[in-house]
Amino acid sequence: MSEPGRPMAGLAPTHFAWSATADGRVATITLNRPERKNPLTFESYAELRDTFRALVHATDVRVIILTGAGGNFCSGGDVHEIIGPLTRMTSAELLEFTRMTGALVQAMRDCPQPIIAAVDGVAAGAGAILAMAADLRIATARATTAFLFTRVGLAGCDMGACALLPRIIGLGRASELLYTGRSMSAEEGERWGFYNAIVSPEVLQEEAMQRARALADGPAAAHAVTKQMLGAEWNVGLEEALEMEAQAQARLMETQDFHRAYEAFVAKRRPVFEGN
Repeated sequence: MSEPGRPMAGLAPTHFAWSATADGRVATITLNRPERKNPLTFESYAELRDTFRALVHATDVRVIILTGAGGNFCSGGDVHEIIGPLTRMTSAELLEFTRMTGALVQAMRDCPQPIIAAVDGVAAGAGAILAMAADLRIATARATTAFLFTRVGLAGCDMGACALLPRIIGLGRASELLYTGRSMSAEEGERWGFYNAIVSPEVLQEEAMQRARALADGPAAAHAVTKQMLGAEWNVGLEEALEMEAQAQARLMETQDFHRAYEAFVAKRRPVFEGN
């Protein structure tokens, strides 16, 4: 775990900024190339992947906020630093790249901590994917979200979009966005269930932190199991899902946090969860 306001060891602060709250329980990752609307490069894709993989082992971090600097979230892959070089790569190199970008989404979904995306301004291409791969999404009214892969001659099936997006907003709406590449307004995003809330730009970070702290005050182990089950139960029938949930809940009933909650209820006080 890094010190508050400092980049995680081994990661380049030119690509994004890393910070933590004083108690270390909320980590904030800020995409940090505001002059270009925070585009991604080959290096930042890999760094973000490695960061989320490392956060699996950061037991002091309970919630992660992902956001962008300078009034925008992320404009996707940098045209000059990614798109151009891709046109000159071999088939093997292209597959290595697409697997690497998918590995970033997998790392986010494997990360046990809930991830809150705080989206202002542009969230396009891979930027829209990063928001999609989060667990909760908060936007400003000026946020525009576009899965614009067809605009550059590619399919909408990028970085898990065809798997994740229909589960968030429904197949018909996801199909429209992925076929057309058009921008989804913040109002549409909230109405369709992509965004959990719309707030003013002035309070976006404060709102994200308030929600993060509320989650961080909850039972970390239980939150991790909820996230795990939300993914694991996509492809199973009801009978198997019920058994998976029965086993998961039974394990959590043996945790100290479960006992703390009961004791707090009996004593008519708020429980203090410690993550074990």
